Amino acid sequence: MAALEIAGLRKSYGSIRALREVSFSVSAGEIFGLLGPNGAGKTTTLRIVMGLVHADAGTVRLLGQPSAPSVREHVGYLPGELKLYAGMTAGAILDLFARFRPARPPVLRAHLLDALALAKSDLTRRVKFLSHGTRQKVGLVVAMQHDPEILLLDEPTSGLDPLVQRDFRQVLQERAAQGRTVLLSSHVLAEVDAVCQRVAVLRSGELFAIESMDALRQRMVRRMHLRVRGSLPAGVESIPGVARAETSANEAVLWVQGDVNPLLRAIARTDVERFVFAEPQLEDVFFELFTDGHP
Repeated sequence: MAALEIAGLRKSYGSIRALREVSFSVSAGEIFGLLGPNGAGKTTTLRIVMGLVHADAGTVRLLGQPSAPSVREHVGYLPGELKLYAGMTAGAILDLFARFRPARPPVLRAHLLDALALAKSDLTRRVKFLSHGTRQKVGLVVAMQHDPEILLLDEPTSGLDPLVQRDFRQVLQERAAQGRTVLLSSHVLAEVDAVCQRVAVLRSGELFAIESMDALRQRMVRRMHLRVRGSLPAGVESIPGVARAETSANEAVLWVQGDVNPLLRAIARTDVERFVFAEPQLEDVFFELFTDGHP
């Protein structure tokens, strides 16, 4: 049984269509990503699931039941625009939100404080004096401390340094191994690639693809910048895996898809002066999707 089911969600704000027939489901124990640029509809989707926004059409089911306040007791939520009571201490914030769920004590708080490197001194400071990253950590503990069955996280790593991001991903993987369900939104491809099993790709409120990350990596077109001393490998444009090429005598920008090894073997026979093969970006996902029969 799916832990979260979304079917046919539609939402408009006046003439702006925020969501257009968005449907997907997330299984228990799965970490699922909502991937898309700002304005794609990710936040609206999460707000509808939480009952903060009413859909014009469509349904949401949580743990097999229609979304309702009693069912949302089993959900932890981190909003994308996190706002906490500025005059309260971080520790008081955690206690306040824990009291909202008296039947679900904050059993994970100590573990989360350690994993996210939130020191005791941070908890005694008022929120308005905390850095953006520290406030984000507090928001994550609020969302997760009661060990919810479903986690909804909107841009959860915003403001976190790379080491904390790594430890946070480990926490998510631990929760998923315990059968918890995670739905996280991001406009950063590397974030969903690092932790998600599957991803839904949104653009302008429309769902363009639901892919496993393995399948998306195989389909994705990545850009390689190459400059050599001498001449480029003969026929570099037609090497298997090269989808597109812009070349001069000794320099090329190559769009590479799938297995990169044939191209690497050809490059290895040259005297390379500059080689950049960056991690794929969100625009690379859309390049692939919108040159594959999409508008």
